[in-house]
Amino acid sequence: MPKDEHRFPCDQCGSDYRFDPGNDQLICDHCGATSEIKHQGPWSGGIKELDFKSAIDNLLPLQEIEETRVSRCPNCAAEVEFDPDLHAAECPFCATPVVTDTGTHRHIKPRGLLPFALEEKEARSAMNDWLGGLWFAPNGLQKYARKGRKLTGIYVPYWTYDADTASQYRGEQGTIYYETRQVMRDGKMVSEQVQKIRWRPVSGRVARFFDDVLVLASRALPKRFTDALEPWDLSALEPYQPEYLAGFRAEGYQVDLDEGFHEARARMDRQIERDIKFDIGGDRQRIHRVDTQVSDVTFKHILLPVWMAAYKYRGKSYRFVVNGRTGRVQGERPWSAWKITFAVILGLILAGGVGYILAMQQ
Repeated sequence: MPKDEHRFPCDQCGSDYRFDPGNDQLICDHCGATSEIKHQGPWSGGIKELDFKSAIDNLLPLQEIEETRVSRCPNCAAEVEFDPDLHAAECPFCATPVVTDTGTHRHIKPRGLLPFALEEKEARSAMNDWLGGLWFAPNGLQKYARKGRKLTGIYVPYWTYDADTASQYRGEQGTIYYETRQVMRDGKMVSEQVQKIRWRPVSGRVARFFDDVLVLASRALPKRFTDALEPWDLSALEPYQPEYLAGFRAEGYQVDLDEGFHEARARMDRQIERDIKFDIGGDRQRIHRVDTQVSDVTFKHILLPVWMAAYKYRGKSYRFVVNGRTGRVQGERPWSAWKITFAVILGLILAGGVGYILAMQQ
Protein backbone atom coordinates (compact mmCIF):
# COMPACT_ATOMS: atom_id res chain seq x y z
CA MET A 1 0.00 0.00 0.00
CA PRO A 2 1.40 3.43 -0.85
CA LYS A 3 2.71 5.32 2.16
CA ASP A 4 0.85 8.33 3.48
CA GLU A 5 3.30 11.07 2.55
CA HIS A 6 0.98 13.78 3.87
CA ARG A 7 1.51 12.92 7.56
CA PHE A 8 4.40 14.49 9.46
CA PRO A 9 5.01 13.44 13.10
CA CYS A 10 5.77 16.25 15.54
CA ASP A 11 9.40 16.27 16.68
CA GLN A 12 8.31 17.01 20.26
CA CYS A 13 5.30 14.78 21.01
CA GLY A 14 4.85 12.51 18.01
CA SER A 15 1.39 13.84 17.07
CA ASP A 16 0.79 14.89 13.50
CA TYR A 17 1.74 18.33 12.30
CA ARG A 18 -0.70 20.25 10.11
CA PHE A 19 -0.02 23.05 7.66
CA ASP A 20 -0.70 26.44 9.27
CA PRO A 21 -2.41 28.70 6.67
CA GLY A 22 -0.99 32.18 6.46
CA ASN A 23 2.17 31.37 8.44
CA ASP A 24 3.81 29.07 5.89
CA GLN A 25 4.80 26.48 8.47
CA LEU A 26 3.76 23.23 10.10
CA ILE A 27 2.19 23.36 13.57
CA CYS A 28 1.29 20.70 16.14
CA ASP A 29 -2.12 21.35 17.69
CA HIS A 30 -1.26 19.02 20.59
CA CYS A 31 1.89 20.70 21.96
CA GLY A 32 2.18 23.90 19.88
CA ALA A 33 5.50 22.99 18.29
CA THR A 34 6.21 24.39 14.84
CA SER A 35 8.39 23.30 11.95
CA GLU A 36 9.47 25.35 8.96
CA ILE A 37 8.75 24.11 5.45
CA LYS A 38 11.93 23.64 3.48
CA HIS A 39 11.30 25.48 0.25
CA GLN A 40 12.92 24.52 -3.02
CA GLY A 41 15.61 26.98 -3.97
CA PRO A 42 15.84 28.92 -7.24
CA TRP A 43 18.12 26.21 -8.65
CA SER A 44 15.14 23.83 -8.74
CA GLY A 45 13.78 25.60 -11.82
CA GLY A 46 10.37 26.44 -10.37
CA ILE A 47 7.24 24.69 -11.59
CA LYS A 48 8.05 22.85 -14.79
CA GLU A 49 5.52 22.14 -17.50
CA LEU A 50 5.11 18.61 -18.90
CA ASP A 51 4.79 17.65 -22.55
CA PHE A 52 1.15 17.01 -23.48
CA LYS A 53 1.81 14.52 -26.30
CA SER A 54 4.14 12.42 -24.15
CA ALA A 55 1.46 12.19 -21.48
CA ILE A 56 -1.25 11.19 -23.96
CA ASP A 57 1.06 8.51 -25.38
CA ASN A 58 1.82 7.24 -21.83
CA LEU A 59 5.46 8.21 -22.23
CA LEU A 60 5.84 10.37 -19.12
CA PRO A 61 8.76 9.45 -16.85
CA LEU A 62 7.74 7.15 -13.99
CA GLN A 63 8.68 9.80 -11.43
CA GLU A 64 5.77 11.90 -12.71
CA ILE A 65 3.25 9.16 -11.80
CA GLU A 66 2.01 8.22 -8.32
CA GLU A 67 -0.51 5.82 -6.81
CA THR A 68 -2.70 6.71 -3.83
CA ARG A 69 -5.49 5.02 -1.89
CA VAL A 70 -8.80 6.81 -2.21
CA SER A 71 -12.35 6.74 -0.88
CA ARG A 72 -14.99 7.00 -3.60
CA CYS A 73 -18.38 8.53 -2.87
CA PRO A 74 -21.28 6.42 -4.22
CA ASN A 75 -23.41 9.55 -4.65
CA CYS A 76 -21.25 12.25 -6.29
CA ALA A 77 -18.31 9.98 -7.32
CA ALA A 78 -15.72 12.20 -5.64
CA GLU A 79 -12.40 10.47 -5.03
CA VAL A 80 -10.64 11.79 -1.94
CA GLU A 81 -7.33 10.55 -0.61
CA PHE A 82 -7.70 7.81 1.99
CA ASP A 83 -6.98 8.61 5.65
CA PRO A 84 -5.72 5.36 7.27
CA ASP A 85 -7.05 6.44 10.70
CA LEU A 86 -10.65 6.53 9.44
CA HIS A 87 -12.79 3.50 8.65
CA ALA A 88 -16.05 5.32 7.86
CA ALA A 89 -16.73 8.93 7.09
CA GLU A 90 -18.95 11.37 5.24
CA CYS A 91 -18.17 12.64 1.77
CA PRO A 92 -16.98 16.25 2.16
CA PHE A 93 -18.67 17.14 -1.13
CA CYS A 94 -22.23 15.95 -0.45
CA ALA A 95 -22.38 14.59 3.14
CA THR A 96 -23.12 11.03 1.97
CA PRO A 97 -21.77 8.25 4.26
CA VAL A 98 -18.84 6.47 2.61
CA VAL A 99 -16.56 3.57 3.44
CA THR A 100 -12.92 4.57 3.27
CA ASP A 101 -10.19 2.88 1.27
CA THR A 102 -12.35 1.92 -1.70
CA GLY A 103 -9.67 1.73 -4.36
CA THR A 104 -6.43 2.88 -5.90
CA HIS A 105 -6.00 6.03 -7.95
CA ARG A 106 -3.00 6.04 -10.31
CA HIS A 107 -2.43 9.53 -11.61
CA ILE A 108 -0.05 12.21 -12.73
CA LYS A 109 1.58 13.88 -9.75
CA PRO A 110 0.69 17.48 -8.91
CA ARG A 111 3.30 19.95 -10.09
CA GLY A 112 2.19 22.94 -8.06
CA LEU A 113 -0.39 24.23 -5.63
CA LEU A 114 -1.73 27.36 -4.00
CA PRO A 115 -1.37 26.87 -0.23
CA PHE A 116 -4.31 27.69 2.02
CA ALA A 117 -4.15 31.28 3.26
CA LEU A 118 -7.33 31.27 5.40
CA GLU A 119 -7.87 29.36 8.63
CA GLU A 120 -11.08 27.38 9.07
CA LYS A 121 -12.60 29.99 11.38
CA GLU A 122 -11.99 32.72 8.79
CA ALA A 123 -13.62 30.62 6.06
CA ARG A 124 -16.57 29.85 8.38
CA SER A 125 -17.01 33.55 9.10
CA ALA A 126 -17.08 34.30 5.36
CA MET A 127 -19.67 31.54 4.82
CA ASN A 128 -21.86 32.83 7.66
CA ASP A 129 -21.73 36.36 6.25
CA TRP A 130 -22.77 34.98 2.86
CA LEU A 131 -25.64 32.99 4.39
CA GLY A 132 -26.75 36.08 6.32
CA GLY A 133 -27.07 37.98 3.05
CA LEU A 134 -29.52 35.46 1.57
CA TRP A 135 -32.89 37.06 2.34
CA PHE A 136 -35.02 34.04 1.49
CA ALA A 137 -32.84 31.31 3.04
CA PRO A 138 -34.52 29.21 5.77
CA ASN A 139 -33.53 30.39 9.26
CA GLY A 140 -33.22 26.77 10.34
CA LEU A 141 -30.53 26.05 7.76
CA GLN A 142 -28.61 29.20 8.68
CA LYS A 143 -28.61 28.20 12.36
CA TYR A 144 -27.78 24.58 11.51
CA ALA A 145 -24.83 25.62 9.35
CA ARG A 146 -23.49 28.06 11.93
CA LYS A 147 -23.65 25.47 14.70
CA GLY A 148 -22.55 22.57 12.53
CA ARG A 149 -19.25 20.77 12.28
CA LYS A 150 -16.11 22.41 11.01
CA LEU A 151 -15.50 23.08 7.35
CA THR A 152 -13.22 20.64 5.54
CA GLY A 153 -10.14 21.91 3.80
CA ILE A 154 -9.71 20.22 0.42
CA TYR A 155 -7.24 20.70 -2.40
CA VAL A 156 -9.25 20.51 -5.62
CA PRO A 157 -7.51 19.26 -8.80
CA TYR A 158 -7.08 21.42 -11.90
CA TRP A 159 -5.18 21.24 -15.17
CA THR A 160 -3.39 24.18 -16.74
CA TYR A 161 -2.42 24.21 -20.42
CA ASP A 162 0.07 26.25 -22.40
CA ALA A 163 0.07 26.35 -26.20
CA ASP A 164 1.30 28.32 -29.20
CA THR A 165 -1.39 29.01 -31.79
CA ALA A 166 -1.30 30.44 -35.30
CA SER A 167 -4.63 31.01 -37.08
CA GLN A 168 -5.46 31.90 -40.66
CA TYR A 169 -8.91 33.27 -41.35
CA ARG A 170 -11.28 34.45 -44.03
CA GLY A 171 -14.18 36.76 -43.37
CA GLU A 172 -15.75 40.13 -44.09
CA GLN A 173 -15.35 43.62 -42.72
CA GLY A 174 -18.48 45.73 -42.40
CA THR A 175 -18.58 49.51 -42.62
CA ILE A 176 -21.68 51.32 -41.43
CA TYR A 177 -23.13 54.11 -43.61
CA TYR A 178 -26.50 55.85 -43.78
CA GLU A 179 -28.99 56.54 -46.56
CA THR A 180 -31.68 59.16 -46.44
CA ARG A 181 -35.19 58.19 -47.46
CA GLN A 182 -38.56 59.93 -47.47
CA VAL A 183 -41.36 58.43 -45.38
CA MET A 184 -44.90 59.51 -44.53
CA ARG A 185 -45.56 60.35 -40.88
CA ASP A 186 -48.71 62.01 -39.54
CA GLY A 187 -49.69 62.97 -43.10
CA LYS A 188 -46.35 64.62 -43.84
CA MET A 189 -43.31 63.51 -45.82
CA VAL A 190 -40.23 63.50 -43.61
CA SER A 191 -36.64 62.42 -44.07
CA GLU A 192 -35.09 59.66 -42.01
CA GLN A 193 -31.64 58.09 -41.82
CA VAL A 194 -31.47 54.36 -42.51
CA GLN A 195 -28.43 52.40 -41.35
CA LYS A 196 -26.72 50.21 -43.95
CA ILE A 197 -23.60 48.02 -43.83
CA ARG A 198 -21.14 47.71 -46.70
CA TRP A 199 -19.24 44.41 -46.58
CA ARG A 200 -15.89 43.62 -48.14
CA PRO A 201 -13.93 40.34 -48.04
CA VAL A 202 -10.85 40.13 -45.80
CA SER A 203 -8.31 37.50 -44.80
CA GLY A 204 -5.42 37.47 -42.43
CA ARG A 205 -3.46 35.71 -39.72
CA VAL A 206 -3.35 36.03 -35.93
CA ALA A 207 -1.09 34.33 -33.39
CA ARG A 208 -1.31 33.99 -29.63
CA PHE A 209 0.57 32.15 -26.90
CA PHE A 210 -1.79 30.80 -24.24
CA ASP A 211 -0.38 30.56 -20.72
CA ASP A 212 -2.04 28.60 -17.89
CA VAL A 213 -5.50 28.02 -19.34
CA LEU A 214 -7.22 26.72 -16.21
CA VAL A 215 -9.59 23.72 -16.36
CA LEU A 216 -11.35 22.07 -13.41
CA ALA A 217 -10.43 18.37 -13.15
CA SER A 218 -13.16 17.47 -10.64
CA ARG A 219 -16.68 16.19 -11.26
CA ALA A 220 -17.73 16.33 -7.61
CA LEU A 221 -18.35 20.08 -7.64
CA PRO A 222 -20.62 21.92 -10.09
CA LYS A 223 -18.61 24.20 -12.36
CA ARG A 224 -20.90 27.10 -11.47
CA PHE A 225 -19.50 26.86 -7.93
CA THR A 226 -15.83 26.66 -8.82
CA ASP A 227 -16.09 29.26 -11.60
CA ALA A 228 -17.61 31.66 -9.06
CA LEU A 229 -14.55 31.23 -6.81
CA GLU A 230 -12.26 32.75 -9.44
CA PRO A 231 -9.97 34.51 -9.97
CA TRP A 232 -7.07 32.44 -8.67
CA ASP A 233 -3.66 34.09 -8.45
CA LEU A 234 -1.73 31.44 -10.36
CA SER A 235 1.41 33.59 -10.25
CA ALA A 236 1.59 32.65 -6.55
CA LEU A 237 1.71 28.89 -7.24
CA GLU A 238 4.24 27.01 -5.14
CA PRO A 239 6.09 23.91 -6.34
CA TYR A 240 4.26 20.89 -4.97
CA GLN A 241 5.42 19.74 -1.55
CA PRO A 242 3.43 17.24 0.55
CA GLU A 243 3.91 19.40 3.66
CA TYR A 244 1.26 21.78 2.33
CA LEU A 245 -1.28 18.95 2.46
CA ALA A 246 -0.63 18.07 6.11
CA GLY A 247 -3.97 18.25 7.93
CA PHE A 248 -5.92 18.71 4.70
CA ARG A 249 -7.41 16.38 2.11
CA ALA A 250 -6.81 16.17 -1.61
CA GLU A 251 -9.24 15.11 -4.32
CA GLY A 252 -8.01 12.93 -7.16
CA TYR A 253 -8.72 14.23 -10.65
CA GLN A 254 -11.59 12.65 -12.56
CA VAL A 255 -11.35 14.69 -15.76
CA ASP A 256 -8.60 13.10 -17.84
CA LEU A 257 -5.84 15.14 -19.38
CA ASP A 258 -7.12 14.91 -22.97
CA GLU A 259 -10.72 15.68 -21.94
CA GLY A 260 -9.49 18.73 -20.06
CA PHE A 261 -7.62 19.89 -23.14
CA HIS A 262 -10.85 19.84 -25.18
CA GLU A 263 -12.30 22.39 -22.75
CA ALA A 264 -9.09 24.40 -22.79
CA ARG A 265 -9.13 24.39 -26.59
CA ALA A 266 -12.71 25.71 -26.61
CA ARG A 267 -11.58 28.60 -24.41
CA MET A 268 -8.64 29.23 -26.72
CA ASP A 269 -10.94 29.26 -29.76
CA ARG A 270 -13.17 31.88 -28.14
CA GLN A 271 -10.16 34.10 -27.52
CA ILE A 272 -8.87 33.52 -31.06
CA GLU A 273 -12.27 34.59 -32.40
CA ARG A 274 -12.00 37.85 -30.44
CA ASP A 275 -8.46 38.34 -31.79
CA ILE A 276 -9.69 37.83 -35.36
CA LYS A 277 -12.54 40.31 -34.99
CA PHE A 278 -10.09 42.87 -33.63
CA ASP A 279 -7.75 42.16 -36.55
CA ILE A 280 -10.57 42.52 -39.10
CA GLY A 281 -11.50 45.88 -37.66
CA GLY A 282 -14.23 48.05 -39.12
CA ASP A 283 -17.67 48.48 -37.59
CA ARG A 284 -18.85 44.91 -37.99
CA GLN A 285 -17.11 41.58 -38.57
CA ARG A 286 -18.03 38.24 -40.06
CA ILE A 287 -15.83 35.16 -39.75
CA HIS A 288 -16.33 32.50 -42.40
CA ARG A 289 -13.39 30.18 -41.82
CA VAL A 290 -10.59 29.71 -39.28
CA ASP A 291 -7.69 27.25 -39.55
CA THR A 292 -5.70 27.08 -36.32
CA GLN A 293 -2.39 25.30 -35.88
CA VAL A 294 -1.64 24.40 -32.25
CA SER A 295 1.92 23.54 -31.24
CA ASP A 296 4.18 23.12 -28.20
CA VAL A 297 1.33 22.08 -25.91
CA THR A 298 2.39 21.62 -22.29
CA PHE A 299 0.45 21.13 -19.09
CA LYS A 300 0.66 20.73 -15.36
CA HIS A 301 -1.54 19.21 -12.68
CA ILE A 302 -2.14 21.68 -9.83
CA LEU A 303 -4.16 21.80 -6.61
CA LEU A 304 -6.22 24.78 -5.45
CA PRO A 305 -7.47 25.28 -1.87
CA VAL A 306 -11.17 25.17 -1.03
CA TRP A 307 -12.91 25.14 2.33
CA MET A 308 -16.10 23.11 2.05
CA ALA A 309 -19.22 22.36 4.04
CA ALA A 310 -21.91 19.86 3.09
CA TYR A 311 -25.05 19.81 5.24
CA LYS A 312 -28.10 17.59 5.15
CA TYR A 313 -31.10 19.66 6.27
CA ARG A 314 -34.61 18.21 6.21
CA GLY A 315 -33.53 15.48 3.82
CA LYS A 316 -31.77 17.74 1.35
CA SER A 317 -28.04 18.35 0.89
CA TYR A 318 -26.66 21.88 0.74
CA ARG A 319 -23.07 22.59 -0.25
CA PHE A 320 -21.02 25.69 0.40
CA VAL A 321 -17.48 26.33 -0.86
CA VAL A 322 -15.03 29.05 0.14
CA ASN A 323 -11.94 30.11 -1.80
CA GLY A 324 -9.11 29.18 0.58
CA ARG A 325 -7.12 32.22 -0.52
CA THR A 326 -9.62 35.07 -0.88
CA GLY A 327 -12.69 34.02 1.14
CA ARG A 328 -15.03 34.27 -1.85
CA VAL A 329 -18.11 32.09 -1.17
CA GLN A 330 -20.46 30.13 -3.40
CA GLY A 331 -23.02 27.42 -2.74
CA GLU A 332 -26.50 26.01 -3.02
CA ARG A 333 -29.07 28.77 -2.62
CA PRO A 334 -31.80 27.51 -0.28
CA TRP A 335 -35.27 29.09 -0.37
CA SER A 336 -37.78 29.55 2.44
CA ALA A 337 -41.35 29.17 1.18
CA TRP A 338 -42.86 31.09 4.06
CA LYS A 339 -40.42 33.99 3.66
CA ILE A 340 -41.27 34.24 -0.04
CA THR A 341 -45.01 34.06 0.73
CA PHE A 342 -44.66 36.72 3.41
CA ALA A 343 -42.72 38.98 1.01
CA VAL A 344 -45.40 38.57 -1.69
CA ILE A 345 -48.22 39.35 0.77
CA LEU A 346 -46.32 42.35 2.11
CA GLY A 347 -45.74 43.58 -1.43
CA LEU A 348 -49.44 43.28 -2.25
CA ILE A 349 -50.38 45.16 0.93
CA LEU A 350 -47.93 47.96 0.13
CA ALA A 351 -49.13 48.15 -3.48
CA GLY A 352 -52.74 48.28 -2.29
CA GLY A 353 -51.91 51.02 0.19
CA VAL A 354 -50.19 53.14 -2.46
CA GLY A 355 -53.15 52.63 -4.80
CA TYR A 356 -55.60 53.68 -2.09
CA ILE A 357 -53.64 56.86 -1.32
CA LEU A 358 -53.45 57.80 -5.00
CA ALA A 359 -57.21 57.21 -5.36
CA MET A 360 -57.98 59.41 -2.35
CA GLN A 361 -55.81 62.20 -3.74
CA GLN A 362 -57.78 62.19 -6.96
